[in-house]
Amino acid sequence: MTGTVDHLVYACEELGPAIEHIAALTGVRAVYGGQHPGLGTHNALLSLGPRTYLEIIARDPSQPRPAGPRPFGLDDLPGAGLRSWAAAPGDLDAAVERSRAAGFDYGQVIAGERRTAEGHDLAWRMTDAPTLPAQVVVPFLIDWADSPHPAASAPAGVTLAGFWLAAPDPRQLSARLHLLGLDLPVEAAARPALRVTLSRPDGQEVVLA
Repeated sequence: MTGTVDHLVYACEELGPAIEHIAALTGVRAVYGGQHPGLGTHNALLSLGPRTYLEIIARDPSQPRPAGPRPFGLDDLPGAGLRSWAAAPGDLDAAVERSRAAGFDYGQVIAGERRTAEGHDLAWRMTDAPTLPAQVVVPFLIDWADSPHPAASAPAGVTLAGFWLAAPDPRQLSARLHLLGLDLPVEAAARPALRVTLSRPDGQEVVLA
């Protein structure tokens, strides 16, 4: 049982300025990914490895306001930054059941989709993404099934060099991640926090939090 960090979610007010900010930080410009129909969002993607990527996500002004709240707290965003992350546990359904039996309930598995800039539809299965800032350390789970993994087509050159989590109860979070096949460092802190180190094409390292 081996899980992976599937992607990091960088939430922002406007997609264009955030793409330029991340490009200046990492040395690689993210490419427009597409729209999330019905959610009122769109994104841009930057590969961080063979099966890992950075998703920059913002409200999509070309879509009507959705019936429910937009994901990742985008309706009331205090500022741009990492707001969530996704884990790919291998067998999504088995991981959900295993975690539920241990007292960690990810809720129901739902279907997701995105229309790419080329007009193609990507589909996946996932659990609901946490929306509160205090839940930033808890991943949502995802399975791309037969869809191409976004990291394969996103601009490359940046790699995920470090992944750091902090939580008031680090043992509980570590146990939760272990059930997903993930062995990631978790430190004790008064408030939950997520920080990653990215390696640029020139070898320099930068931090996103």
